[in-house]
Amino acid sequence: MKLLYKLIRDIKQSIGQFIAFTLVVAVGAFFYAGLVTYSNNLSAYTEAYFTEHNLSDLHVYYNQISQNDLADLSEIEGINKIEGRYTFDATQAFTDAKASLKIHSLPASNEINTPTILAGKIPSKKNEILLDSRYAKEHDFQVGDQIHISVDERDFTFIISGLGENVEHAKKNEIQDHKTYGFAYMAEETIPEIADGSSYNEIMIDAKEGYDIDKLGKSIELHSKQLSYVNQVSKERTFSYSKINETIQNNKWMSMVIPFVLFLIEAIILLLAMSRIIDSQRNQVGIMKALGVQNRNIMLHYMGYPVLVGIIGSILGCVIANLVFIPFVIASSARAYSLPGIQFSLSFYSIIPPIIFSSAFGVLACYLSGRTLFKECAAQAMRPKPPKTMKKLFIERIPGLWSRLSYSYKLILRNIFLNKQKAFASSIGVFVSTLLLITAFGTQAALLKVANQIEDVYTYDLRVDYTVGTTPDQIKLPSGVKNSYDLSTFPVEFIKDDVKENATFVVTSKENTLIHFFDENDNRISLEDNGVLVPKSYADKYHIVEGDTITISFTAPELQNKSVDMKVLQISTQYSNPSFYSTSAYLQSFGIDYTPTSLFVKANSEADLFSVRTFFDQDQHVDSISDKDDRKKSAQYILNQNSFVFIMFIICAVILSFGAIYTISSINIYERNRELATLKVLGYQKNKINRLIFFENIILTTFAVIVALPLSSYVYAIIVKALSSTHQQIPDQLNISSMLASVILAYLLTVLSNLLLWRKVTKINMIESLKSIE
Repeated sequence: MKLLYKLIRDIKQSIGQFIAFTLVVAVGAFFYAGLVTYSNNLSAYTEAYFTEHNLSDLHVYYNQISQNDLADLSEIEGINKIEGRYTFDATQAFTDAKASLKIHSLPASNEINTPTILAGKIPSKKNEILLDSRYAKEHDFQVGDQIHISVDERDFTFIISGLGENVEHAKKNEIQDHKTYGFAYMAEETIPEIADGSSYNEIMIDAKEGYDIDKLGKSIELHSKQLSYVNQVSKERTFSYSKINETIQNNKWMSMVIPFVLFLIEAIILLLAMSRIIDSQRNQVGIMKALGVQNRNIMLHYMGYPVLVGIIGSILGCVIANLVFIPFVIASSARAYSLPGIQFSLSFYSIIPPIIFSSAFGVLACYLSGRTLFKECAAQAMRPKPPKTMKKLFIERIPGLWSRLSYSYKLILRNIFLNKQKAFASSIGVFVSTLLLITAFGTQAALLKVANQIEDVYTYDLRVDYTVGTTPDQIKLPSGVKNSYDLSTFPVEFIKDDVKENATFVVTSKENTLIHFFDENDNRISLEDNGVLVPKSYADKYHIVEGDTITISFTAPELQNKSVDMKVLQISTQYSNPSFYSTSAYLQSFGIDYTPTSLFVKANSEADLFSVRTFFDQDQHVDSISDKDDRKKSAQYILNQNSFVFIMFIICAVILSFGAIYTISSINIYERNRELATLKVLGYQKNKINRLIFFENIILTTFAVIVALPLSSYVYAIIVKALSSTHQQIPDQLNISSMLASVILAYLLTVLSNLLLWRKVTKINMIESLKSIE
């Protein structure tokens, strides 16, 4: 019990140090609890959501397919359920804008991609429609309202029977724009009015458990030879499903990497601090040994300090995560996806790993620091360590230099070199903190670079995407177009040894000046007819270099999984949506037909741009149009979705840095009580004594910064590599401004620590500190 009282007394005497330790642990717990909650809850919800509403395993598109044809296809091996529907695009005009709607018919007995009804009911009558709830909110639509749409220059009026969401539209587009894009479902009885017939143009397939989807797709294509077959897309290839899974995988990586880095830094700080706390209390250890306290109990007494810090810090971090991080996650998820009813709640068990991790390192630090001291006898432990012999410093050997230094600077230099190990330990804390600050600022700068590259890469006025099945002769251009270049996107598999990974292959002409490519040094590179541009994200993971040969398998059914070996022309830096690029001439050299699916357009002037867009808006073969504003929205969306995490990372880096500098400086003052008291007795003013400590800390910070700067690029590259994947590239080069900001902040934190420790120096009791401890 007395040792418990001593522990409480020690905490009271150095309450600032204890708070700093607690904040250091709270930072790691904050990020761990927040990221793990986001990753686990999103993963669990989507898995249950996709299962409950039976997300389609395969979408197959036709120009038209009858119910009899549908019944024939249902006999194919591997199909569990099959449903047909009619899908078309519609537009809706408003006073100041125009919006696009993707409309599907609902099968009579809908069991695949079933909608979630949030208000009203499923459309059961002709001219009733179930509207996307997010789209309805943007335009103030309610159940029972009329909605007027245009389809192929024909106007239709529907009654809104209900508002809802659907599992297949959890992610609509890159920026989740609900104002200009929505989806809807109509009763099957309405198909004849829209399509002038009762045929379908799309079928949804629920495959049997464990059945090979690729094999099933080939079987369907084979049975569709006599039908007007167009294309097919597997669940993994759909935009919504792939984006959600990409987010889940990235967050799983972040939930492991970021907390691990933070906990590792905490461990280093705890290790340094606990070793110096025990060493500074060697006389108290000797007294306890003399009073008969067992070594085991003394060790447990000191181990109680980091355990208490770990428990309080972890609880504090999880509480703050619940109050700050979780509300952000809820808002971020709502912006990124349409997932009705999703909830993010902090699990009680998320507090356990931070407690175990931080306490374990503290306990280990105590054991490593105290095992030598505890082997000494009581009398030996109660004596101070013998003074170290001081050799002449190198600077003293320089004629005329040492004599010109003031006595204060001589004291600082002698103290640093007399206690090299302690100075080195202090510098390690600052060094690690500086590295963390550089990494935090560098990551934030990388985020800005990712957003800015979108506008650097794409310089078109309009991107026009055509509907599936559009042929080149159906693509028409209006007047007022300065430049236009077509391109096509293929789903492919990148094959390396026995590894296969889904990827995107984009084909365009080498003269295309509306899309720019850059190497890792931001130098412009261009497409040629003798090779393929490989994204750096793939090159880094699979160790691809210029001149290599890679294997690409085209997974589109019409290309029958044709595999080709392509020469690597150059490595292209692509931060957002990395893809393989080649020219149409190079693709055709492998016997693969090139059919454009999109068009990049540059108008002659802003005046012509309006008429050009109007022309494409009225083209029935156009599926969607995006412009410069959409690119800006995409860049802004990236910043909005990620800035909070990195801002919090910077704040936490500052807290960790301050905690390291403050605790180490505090222990340094405690260890030098006798020396500082002696200076007081000799008539040194308080300002001069503070200046001694201040300059000494500045020197140690300078040393740490000098060492940290050349190593920061290496550490940053490791963290970026851990956070990156083939589908997400993060810039791995630090800029000068990030490093400069980190260095300035490190010095400011050192100054702040000194100001807060000012009172500690002034409160040193000269008589008590100078009493003999023998």
